[in-house]
Amino acid sequence: MPDRDVSAGLSESDAAALAAHALAYIRPGQVIGLGTGQAATAFVHALGRQVQAGLSVTAVSTSEATATLARQLGIPLVSLDDTPAIDVTLDGADEVDACLNLIKGYGGALIREKIVAAASRRLVILVGRDKVVPVLGTRGRLPVEVVPFAAGFCRRRLAAEGYAPVLRTNGSAPVVSDNGNLIFDCTVNPIPDASRLEDNLKSIPGVVGTGLFLGMAHTVLVWEEGRVTTMSRPEAG
Repeated sequence: MPDRDVSAGLSESDAAALAAHALAYIRPGQVIGLGTGQAATAFVHALGRQVQAGLSVTAVSTSEATATLARQLGIPLVSLDDTPAIDVTLDGADEVDACLNLIKGYGGALIREKIVAAASRRLVILVGRDKVVPVLGTRGRLPVEVVPFAAGFCRRRLAAEGYAPVLRTNGSAPVVSDNGNLIFDCTVNPIPDASRLEDNLKSIPGVVGTGLFLGMAHTVLVWEEGRVTTMSRPEAG
């Protein structure tokens, strides 16, 4: 499946600089969650160089594409079955609000990203300034992953709720997630109550999950005009 962030605003050099800054959150011996998308890919490359230089870590990947890259760079991978917890996960996001709530999933790995985030002691998000929004939903798109058997049913229910679902495709073929599911990109307006929307969407039988990541991020590193600004939840320390 396509794992790139099709809406990415960072240049390749900016993504690399942000990724290098994020290495400060890594310590020897840690288990690291590896995200999916442009910023996360830049971080995997940066981490790979550190591993090749002697850094000892293991990693859990959020997608097959990221896992393939990590193996190519010599980063040892483990599964969630093999580790009780992830020390820190580095990932990107498609929207970030002032409370560090997120919309993710433009790259197609939202369910595995959410599982890895939930298993992590710390979630660090890497974004360009264009991803910081006043209210989630500002960019008008929310990914929703559904099981194929329920695709027609979920499409009708999502449409009836006013979210105008569009099946994500790659050319003429549906995009299939690493979990074997389909993704609907739902049209949204700025979301006044993201928790309520999350509950409503997940109550539809066949919906596996949404791109709403609420209360999960601890730190957001924002790249703008050659410098990094750090946004943190108070409890993140």
